[in-house]
Amino acid sequence: MRRRVKITGIGPVTPAGIGREDFFRGINESVSRVRAITRFDPEAGQFIGAEIPDFDLKKYAPEENPRRLSRHTQFSLVAAILALKDAGLTPADLARHNPVVLTGTSIMDFDKIGRGMELVMKKGVRYTPGSIMYEASVANVAGKIVEWLGIPARMLTMQTSCCSGLDAVGQAADLVASGQTDLALCGGSESPLSYYPMLGFNASELSPATNETPEKACRPFDLWRSTGVLGEGACIFVLEPEHSPRPAVAWITGYSYANDQDGQAAMGLVECVRQALANAQRRSDEVNFINAWGTGHRVIDANESRAMAHLYGSRLAEIPVSSIKGAIGTALGASGPIQAASTALSLQQGLIPPTVNWESPDPACPLNLSNQPRRLPVRVAVVNSHGLSGSNAALVVER
Repeated sequence: MRRRVKITGIGPVTPAGIGREDFFRGINESVSRVRAITRFDPEAGQFIGAEIPDFDLKKYAPEENPRRLSRHTQFSLVAAILALKDAGLTPADLARHNPVVLTGTSIMDFDKIGRGMELVMKKGVRYTPGSIMYEASVANVAGKIVEWLGIPARMLTMQTSCCSGLDAVGQAADLVASGQTDLALCGGSESPLSYYPMLGFNASELSPATNETPEKACRPFDLWRSTGVLGEGACIFVLEPEHSPRPAVAWITGYSYANDQDGQAAMGLVECVRQALANAQRRSDEVNFINAWGTGHRVIDANESRAMAHLYGSRLAEIPVSSIKGAIGTALGASGPIQAASTALSLQQGLIPPTVNWESPDPACPLNLSNQPRRLPVRVAVVNSHGLSGSNAALVVER
């Protein structure tokens, strides 16, 4: 018999705030954290992104050396520390629970890789930093958490493009539900705001090539949107079965994934959400909040809207929809877990976040949006996620 799965701890590390309370307060402000990034070679172009200001690993893990850890690994470690604290747990408490650590990250640490390449070109192959093979890996995101816990724990890393983190949460929830573990630390972490990834995103028109009015650049579902904006961050959850003595922030009741067909970006969400609702034993007419992918990309936002119209029909106009990307950009594989954290806290607090920079309704995106936070009672919510190469994931979260 499958067990119900509850979120008992949340550890967000985001441009809107670090920790449960600061994050929830920040993500419900109608403010964009996107800024110009000026540390790169100006001849390469202009860059913008949503960075986490003044992040300091030592504040949370004073024994760790930031120089030895990739930025995405630092984010995930702090997120895990915060999630355990939020759940009222210590690493020693986890030993009897057969814990699993399951994380998702879509790209390696290109900052470390790039610096290593530059060192070799400048000084020669004798100066190749071998530590890059370990430190830059996406597997080290989960591996460092396990090392920090200091107890036996299984680990798994997902790499499914921007769906990596939400897939990690969904797969971890399945492990808890099926009895394969009594506690999972799961989520996603990403730090793409370095020179080489940003060059690629700009070149592929997945990020703006200008830093003019950066705070207005990401406009999810808005008529005048153009493309998405990169962000960074992490979010880790503590998941436990229903018999855990710790209270639930929210319940994860359904999850699924599906790929796009015929090259139609984000249209795979139709099958994906249907399967997730089926797993949750819910009908589409029971959904009363959607935390959308909504990156601000002209085509992807329109297709996601079409997918939601297929799923919810005429009810779509009644269902509140939000995208948090206008506030904090798209943190690739960490975006899904950050959305899920926002959703879980919305269920608990009865407050759903604004879609920052949504000002001019687009007929191609006929959604129930607002650029202000809304006080609404929500019982059943769906979190959408979409990634390059046609990946999609969906999570059903309930109060």
